[in-house]
Amino acid sequence: MNKSLADTLKTKKLYLLDMDGTLYLGDKLFEHSLAFLKAIKDSGGRYLFLTNNSSKGTDSYVKKLNALGIPAHEDDFFTSTDAACVYLKEKVNPACLYAFGTQSFKRHLRQEGFPVTEEYSDQVDCLLMGYDTELTYQKLIDATKLINRGVTYLATNPDWVCPTEYGYVPDCGSIAQALEHATGRLPLFLGKPQPEIALLAMEKAGTKPEETLLIGDRIYTDIACGKNAGVATVLVFSGETTREVWEQSDLKPDFAVQGVQDLLQALS
Repeated sequence: MNKSLADTLKTKKLYLLDMDGTLYLGDKLFEHSLAFLKAIKDSGGRYLFLTNNSSKGTDSYVKKLNALGIPAHEDDFFTSTDAACVYLKEKVNPACLYAFGTQSFKRHLRQEGFPVTEEYSDQVDCLLMGYDTELTYQKLIDATKLINRGVTYLATNPDWVCPTEYGYVPDCGSIAQALEHATGRLPLFLGKPQPEIALLAMEKAGTKPEETLLIGDRIYTDIACGKNAGVATVLVFSGETTREVWEQSDLKPDFAVQGVQDLLQALS
């Protein structure tokens, strides 16, 4: 497998990298992440950080990665919030957008020019939910009222949990399921596994699917997104997915490795 992985890496110009559970866990950077990122650049390749985690805007991710020792700029990211912004502009054009998420999430949307509100009103015509680490019960009440009223209902990502250094915590998909029990409706999910987020990232980098590799720790989002976008995929076991889950899954990545250390070895 390593030889085949090494041969595959030689054909790739763009690496789409999940972050949580792939390069770090919480505030703990994995040992070989920096060396792997350097090896990509040394090989003439480029990477973009492709994340479903919408709790942070791009500016906050730059600060987080810099604090972990990873040199990063805003142009290095493509997030589920970015994908949501593209969809909102092309398909919805909301007059008043209720942003169910963190202050960083709302700041990102405002910077993109959307009329964001944090309060329920009759003027709201679209509800966009993200991974909200600042969740309050009032937001759940507001969302329930809006969903029952029939407004356009979107969410950045379907992830059930977010991995941390102390285990898993509920992510956007779990909160969406809680709201489904209250309203009978699920949102339209816009991040991974939908292919658009990867396709938009490739368009940004100017690469073709056959020149691109997607690396992540979740089969149902990362690997499914890569498959849907027609790019090669690598699953790492350093985050959510266990080997048992991988073995039982009908959806298989092109390669499965323990972590970035194996990718570094293959790239070197």
